[in-house]
Amino acid sequence: MKAAVLRAFKQPLELEELEVPVPGLDEVLIQVMACGIDGTDLKLLDGFGYVPELPFIMGHEVAGMVAEVGSQVTDFKPGDRVVVYTFHYCDKCLLCRTQHEELCVNMKHPSLGAGGKHGGYAEYLKIRPRQLVPIPKHIPWPDAAVCCDAGLTSIHAVDRGRVKLGETVVIIGVGGVGSMMIQLVKLAGARAVAVVRSERRAQRAREMGADEVLNSRQVDIPKTIHKLTDGLGGDCVIDCVGTEETMTYGVDALRHGGRLVIVGYTPERYSLNGKQIAQNELEIIGSRAGRRQDLVNIVRLVAEGRIKSIVTDLYPLEEATDALAFLRAGKALGRVVLLTPAGRKDMGW
Repeated sequence: MKAAVLRAFKQPLELEELEVPVPGLDEVLIQVMACGIDGTDLKLLDGFGYVPELPFIMGHEVAGMVAEVGSQVTDFKPGDRVVVYTFHYCDKCLLCRTQHEELCVNMKHPSLGAGGKHGGYAEYLKIRPRQLVPIPKHIPWPDAAVCCDAGLTSIHAVDRGRVKLGETVVIIGVGGVGSMMIQLVKLAGARAVAVVRSERRAQRAREMGADEVLNSRQVDIPKTIHKLTDGLGGDCVIDCVGTEETMTYGVDALRHGGRLVIVGYTPERYSLNGKQIAQNELEIIGSRAGRRQDLVNIVRLVAEGRIKSIVTDLYPLEEATDALAFLRAGKALGRVVLLTPAGRKDMGW
């Protein structure tokens, strides 16, 4: 099988011909059709965040077809269309048993394509069946793939932020996740205010349904948010960027009792103002990817046609390094997705 392999940090991936993985008795072999790429992959390339042992195959937004099942697998069969839940959870600890698989305390290799388990920058991968979610035939492979992270992360963050009907929610950063986040905030019945840094991203935010779009290079974000809310401030700020700058103005944009949900992160650190947090009863909420049920839920919304596609760019698997460079350069308005030879053939692309 073809695979784009990470052999050295901060270096181009190497396209190699490898053996097809052999599934164990309780594993499933997936023929990868599409695999999304995102900022986590750029962090992996740089050796920041998850640091796998090399050589390694990245890719955690995977959609594909079941190619083979182990003798102990009863829930899936060859030909089933599936997406992959990224976390290798134990299904036994308290957090797993209360539907918080993303926080499993026993994860030795946290994430598909980011920890110790090879991911979807390849034509095949093997996985445990409990990490698979079926998808209907009418969802295109690229849109199915981005459910696994962009969709999962967005729906989980909206839930973590307890977004309610009639609230004003500020979304900082409109890339793949931000594009999905705007739509989910609107589905919750809230007012979506997008914060961007360029006109092309402002236009993207409007296309996704944002009620207001603010350019942080042109206006004072906290002052403008308070003006838009009759002096109150936003009910919830969802930060998809996670720099010191965005978290600072995110907190300042909140109303008393407001919630800051941190989704994106960088090596930068943020100094909290204890008095501001305490006296205004603000909440700082972390949001890590999502639960398996979040993946089930976002697949349902996509299947029902309630979510617009956030995929803006397609690349062949063989051009994975070019796709990552395109993403790093900030040229991608939405999600970038790799298509394997089988995926391209199935889509007629």
